[in-house]
Amino acid sequence: MKLVTRAEWGAQPPKQPWTYVAGTQGVKVHYEGDPVPADLVSHHEWCAGRMRGIQAAHMADTSQGWIDIAYTAVACPHGYVFEGRGLHHETGANGNQPLNLAHYAVCGMVGNSGLTQPSDDMLNGLRDAIEWLQQQGGAGPEIKGHRDGYPTDCPGGPLYAWVQRGAPRPGGGGGSRGGAAAPPWPGEYLRLQSPLLNDDNVRTWQQRMAERGWPISVDGWYGAESQSICEQFQQDCTAHGWPLTVDGIVGEQTWNAAWQRPVS
Repeated sequence: MKLVTRAEWGAQPPKQPWTYVAGTQGVKVHYEGDPVPADLVSHHEWCAGRMRGIQAAHMADTSQGWIDIAYTAVACPHGYVFEGRGLHHETGANGNQPLNLAHYAVCGMVGNSGLTQPSDDMLNGLRDAIEWLQQQGGAGPEIKGHRDGYPTDCPGGPLYAWVQRGAPRPGGGGGSRGGAAAPPWPGEYLRLQSPLLNDDNVRTWQQRMAERGWPISVDGWYGAESQSICEQFQQDCTAHGWPLTVDGIVGEQTWNAAWQRPVS
């Protein structure tokens, strides 16, 4: 990830301390919602100044009462991730406090006119930001648009279509995150046991869950963390019309779902 810290882009300090969050259900994707110059794609040297402008506008908006730039992170057209409020801080962008506590907010530097189509580099930057929040910020697997649960056009048509495809990296066609052919079930039930199960089948399943966005260690050991992720995945599948027994055991159906079920 090409991270640009607050100090590097010249952020002002927040008006008051951020609210700490241990984690969230996931991440919501946003766009600026205003005109963005189409030639921004050719001028990365403008992006830090654009961040300062967004922050200044947000902090001056008395109707919203923002203490800082509203977003957790912002991805520019060149694939850089600009730190906004950052890890473990409540966002201000999702519409109200319950929504802000439920999801982080990442924004792409596209708007409602001018530059409206995200570049491949921007999509990679957004994906980098999402995975950063999942791996270091306690974000869960949900990836949604701002409009999911709040009346708004944000994040615009192109970014929302990307979200609905599962927010894949460019060139992946979405298949790497769901809807893919599953490798044959190895015939081994992956479960918590004593001594702990440790083999390549566990590692393969863990890697697949990490690709789907679940915060899981890929170490080949089926311990309490893997059991918990398995149970959460089974619950999520069942809630989205892909019923599985919630038992924390990776049997044939749970194994296949890890590849075949589209990301919700």
